[in-house]
Amino acid sequence: MAGRVVVVGGGLAGAKTAEALRESGHDGGIVLLEAGAELPYERPPLSKGYLQGTEERSSVFVHDEDWYREHDVDLRLGVRASALDLAGRDVVDASGERHGFEHLVLATGSAPRTLDVPGAELHGVVYLRTLGDSDALRAELAAGRRVVVIGGGWIGLEVAAAARTAGCSTTVLVRDALPLRGVLGARMAQHFADLHRAHGVDMRVQVDVARLLASADGARVAAVELTDGSRIEADLVVVGIGAAPRVELARAAGLAVDDGVLVDASLRTADPRVLAVGDIARAAHPFLGTHVRVEHWATALNQPATAAATILGRDAPYDELPYFFTDQFDLGMEYVGWVGPAGFDEVVVRGDESTLELVSFWLRDGRVVAGMNVNVWDVVDDITALIRSRATVDLAALADPGAALADLV
Repeated sequence: MAGRVVVVGGGLAGAKTAEALRESGHDGGIVLLEAGAELPYERPPLSKGYLQGTEERSSVFVHDEDWYREHDVDLRLGVRASALDLAGRDVVDASGERHGFEHLVLATGSAPRTLDVPGAELHGVVYLRTLGDSDALRAELAAGRRVVVIGGGWIGLEVAAAARTAGCSTTVLVRDALPLRGVLGARMAQHFADLHRAHGVDMRVQVDVARLLASADGARVAAVELTDGSRIEADLVVVGIGAAPRVELARAAGLAVDDGVLVDASLRTADPRVLAVGDIARAAHPFLGTHVRVEHWATALNQPATAAATILGRDAPYDELPYFFTDQFDLGMEYVGWVGPAGFDEVVVRGDESTLELVSFWLRDGRVVAGMNVNVWDVVDDITALIRSRATVDLAALADPGAALADLV
């Protein structure tokens, strides 16, 4: 098993780990185990371009089938890892086959949180996590259909935008006072609520679902009943209430788990031959000074380079700032930084909130900790530099579109 790396999980993080190993000069064996039947693919298009029909299905795949063969990556589709034998350096799959390793990379991703109310098992109640889910949902989004989205996070709002764009009657149900309020704060979250309402989405806040009601023949969902007794007719219910990291293998093997698999800045678990990347990795972050777990595309894309470096004995701690993006209707947005549990003191906006062409900054103790550009482009690098500078900024200059961000560092 000298030099052999087994990667468990064939999503973006798993495929990029195999790619990074080869690009970094690893010439040992690489085995990539994926429980699903599809080649590794990226998830953002599943709720964005592919769902809306603006991107081809083939565009979601990280590599074509030939790439794995040409780079001597043993891709095993339909193989589910069932246990880790860390003492014996084996991954045991569901068939009982053992896959020996010198290094193991866990890239098992996240699973959608399920709705726990009566009727949640009815046909027509769907989740969006896999390419198959996106295929099925895309086929359901037709003009005139009544779609209810439960959850006002990124996935829920992106699905709502796709449904309205397809001509569906769309309702979004949010427990909080605003969608995304916990992420963005009330001022910026209000813009997303207003955006959806302006496009005809029935955005209902501070509501709870009591149960889902079946059609007369019991065949599928027909309505959503709220705890106040009101009912919303539905041909389709999309549940988007968050995701949980798939840490069962790690926990059963005795690895430290606390809202993800705990790893150091080089992505090593307590067992130095076992690493974790992507959604499941709660990693020590050198710049932020705490452990963070980020369920976004950029983490799955970028952490594998650090994992490969660690396996090859090189020092390359992962310190990229969290980054994510969204596209909803005519709004495009990028967000970089980390507010974290310490929160923020104020929000400073440069640009025009009425037209949603702006850059907003979250500050704590006079320093920028996160920034979001909305329909304004090519500023992420400047925002990142401003955050990393830890500089106490002039608020008037920060709000002034005529003042170069680079000059504030």
